[in-house]
This record gives sequence, C-alpha cells and structure tokens, in this order.
Amino acid sequence: MPRLRRFILNVFEVAFLSALILATRWANYQDVFVAGNVYFTDADCYARMTRAAMCMEHPGLIVRHHDFENFPHGTTPHTTAPLDYLLVALAVALKPFTAHAVDLAGAVVSPLLALIGGWFLWWWSRQMNFRYRWVMLLLYSISPILVHGTELGRPDHQSVLMLLLTIAICAEWSARSNTAPRWGTISGIAWALAIWVSVYESLVLFLIVLAVSVVQDRKRIFAKYRRSGWIWFALVIATAFSIERRIPSFAIFRPSGVFKNWAHTIGELAHVSAANPIWFTWAGYMLAVAPLLIWFGFWRTEDKSERVPVFIIVLFVATYCLTIWQARWAYFFLSIFAIALPALLQPIKS
Repeated sequence: MPRLRRFILNVFEVAFLSALILATRWANYQDVFVAGNVYFTDADCYARMTRAAMCMEHPGLIVRHHDFENFPHGTTPHTTAPLDYLLVALAVALKPFTAHAVDLAGAVVSPLLALIGGWFLWWWSRQMNFRYRWVMLLLYSISPILVHGTELGRPDHQSVLMLLLTIAICAEWSARSNTAPRWGTISGIAWALAIWVSVYESLVLFLIVLAVSVVQDRKRIFAKYRRSGWIWFALVIATAFSIERRIPSFAIFRPSGVFKNWAHTIGELAHVSAANPIWFTWAGYMLAVAPLLIWFGFWRTEDKSERVPVFIIVLFVATYCLTIWQARWAYFFLSIFAIALPALLQPIKS
C-alpha cells in the first residue's frame, strides 16, 4: 500500500506540474494560432524557421550563412545545427497529423522543452531530498521571464539553452556531493551541448563554474569520477566543430554597423536597472531576502551537505550583474535562482 500511495502521489505531482507549465506557456495560443495559420511571437523566430525549412527540404544541410537576411550581403548567424534539426525531428513526428508540420513544430518546441525541464527538476529535486522543492518547481512554472523564454510560438535557441544549462548546473551540483561517474558524464554532455547551441551565454557560465572549481579544489576537477564527463565533453565539442566548420563570432564584443542597427531593435539587449521593480515581477519578493538566506546558509547551517554550493552563489551573483547589463541574461538568472531556492530555504525548519 505505501508503494501504491507513493506512485499515485508521484503521478499527481507530475500531472499538476505539467498542467501548470503548459497552461502558462500556452496562454498566448490565440495570438499564435490564427485562422488556421501559425504566427511566431518574435521576428527572429522567422529566421529560425527558415533555417528549419531549408534543413527539412535538404536533409544534412548545415546553414552557416543567411542569404535570406540583410540583402544583398546576408548575415553570419550565431545559431547552429542542434535547434535546426530538433525542429526537423519534431516536424517529422508531427507530419502524419498536419499539413503544416514545420510551422507547428516551431510553435510547440519551446513549451515541450520547458515541460522536459520541469520533469527533470521534479526528478532531480527528489534525488536531492529538498524539503522546499515545490518552491523551485512553482517558480520555474510561473516566473514571467521563464515563461516568455519558452512560450508557445517562440522557437529560439534560448529555450534549448535554458534546458541544457539547467541540467548542466544541477548535474554539477550533484557531482560535487556524489562521486558516481554518471553525474560527471551528464554534466559534461550538457555543458558541451549548450556551448554548441550558443557559445556566448553557455561558455561564460561554464568558465565561471570552472574558475570556482579551480579556486576551491583543483584536484577534484580531474578526479577519476569526473574523467568520463571530460571525455564526453571533448567528444561533443569536437563533433560540433566538425559539423559547423566555423569559429563562433562574438559580434557583441566587436559590433559591426549591421549588428548595432539590429541591437537597437532588440529589447533583450537593453539594460535592466537594479532598482527596476521588474525583478520582483520575475522572481517574487523572495528575491529581496535572498542575500539574508545566503548568509544564513553559510553561517547557520552546520551540515555542509545542506549548504548551497559556492559555484551556485557565484553564478547567481554573476548572472544578476549580467542581467543589469543585458536583459537576455534574466532567463539564466531566474533559472539559477529557482535551482538554489530549496537549499537557501533549508535552514528554515518547520
């Protein structure tokens, strides 16, 4: 009976979490599905879908230059093959049910990735035995900025990144408290795939984690139980270079005239003042007491296994500062805050 009761409770939890994630991500369905057509929420999404349509027509194609943008010169995009072929795979699966498989795949891909992310966090938080894990799951489900990043009709690399970086950070946390090789392997694969999808955000976060590891305990980085993770990391990165055959461009650090004109139209590149109340819209008022919770965690928690890892705190502070610089970092700031919340609340005993 206890096993059956636990199974029923698990099914209810997953169903409730899934319904909440999909309800928030599909709230804009009337703007996306109009008169039998699919309309995407951002202008950039149409470039993503053009790439996917090209790959659907020519399987194996790797799009390295956009001739269909910025005529007559075109543009060299930062987007890569994983999102293209994720959309193609989903379109193939949907083809028996609709004549507009590619468009429908583009519409639903981000909510599906958000759903997978929610399932992973549900499973991982159970493995970690977090007392307040539902605080994390609820914030992940309803935070407006996380919803925006994975909403219906927004096929963008950021939704893929949010999933991969969530898995990478959680696996990194588990690898520091559990010497089983599987966590190092999951971490290595997730980090490498994230870097392949988009070098900019993922490489910055990866280097921050690596720097903290070097300062804390450099021997642990290449410990025996982490070797499989590094091998998989190298294999995925090598595969990415062999497929893409180009060096990623960091246009944001060397902006051209075209990039500057484009950047002025993108709200995600705007600054977010530290005094802007939108922070509380994104994260709730729990954000205001986060510094106090961090202090309690480090100085009032005797059991080190219950403390938030230092690399999580460093990522939290770093992404907060980066969000002040560019709003696009808010997706990752909120993801990290949600992941950290159960451990931050751990000193509060009921």
